[in-house]
Amino acid sequence: MTATQGDIDRAIAREWAAYRKAVAEGAPRIPHPPRNYPPYRSSALRHPRQPLVPVALRQDPDAVELTSPVFGATDVTALDHDLTRQHPGAPLGERITVSGRLLDRSGRPIPGQLVEIWQANAAGRYAHQSDQHPAPLDANFTGAGRTLTGDDGSYTFTTIRPGAYPWRNHTGAWRPAHIHFSLFGTAFTQRLITQMYFPGDPLFPLDPILQSVTDDTARQRLVARYDHDLSQPEWALGYHWDIVLDGPAATWREDGH
Repeated sequence: MTATQGDIDRAIAREWAAYRKAVAEGAPRIPHPPRNYPPYRSSALRHPRQPLVPVALRQDPDAVELTSPVFGATDVTALDHDLTRQHPGAPLGERITVSGRLLDRSGRPIPGQLVEIWQANAAGRYAHQSDQHPAPLDANFTGAGRTLTGDDGSYTFTTIRPGAYPWRNHTGAWRPAHIHFSLFGTAFTQRLITQMYFPGDPLFPLDPILQSVTDDTARQRLVARYDHDLSQPEWALGYHWDIVLDGPAATWREDGH
């Protein structure tokens, strides 16, 4: 039988209660969610049950690169970070600027790193063959961009605020508006993936993916803040979001680290 939103809400409440009880009894705070989180129903099918397979790098140091993503031979261009200028016309929706810094645990900037984003359009639909829900596509919006961090670890994207979309985790399941972020270190094996959310979204308490981060402080680190100084008059609203790669203030990553 398909779960209802009420079923999911009660499951989230049980997970929260168990976590808070454990912390009150002296257990350490856990900023990252478990790989198997029952309210996020597909995690039961997707979380690993077997140990990782080691790669024999000493025998073949290039072996790990053979199955890594390939982005082509072109350099990052000046248009890659502006998702509103990649097509002949302007995309539909609320134009936004998202900016922040990539930092290590000590607050030091991490320069020269590849940052990629992908997202749904303003109607909540991805330009991908797997997304077939009946929301309109936008011929002037592909929903993917990339940039390199500056010397101060900064990055900036201009894009369209994505819409919420249904995802069939349970009856009436909708994802809050979010942008996926991918960050690379010095090798493909150092890829980190996370999501950025927008402040004040009413879907936050209903979303089992976001609520799987049961620590309140860690969950808030996934939400950007509105930055009026970053907003451009008559052009775009601004949001600021820093990404911390490690340490106690690290931004939650989808690999659970």
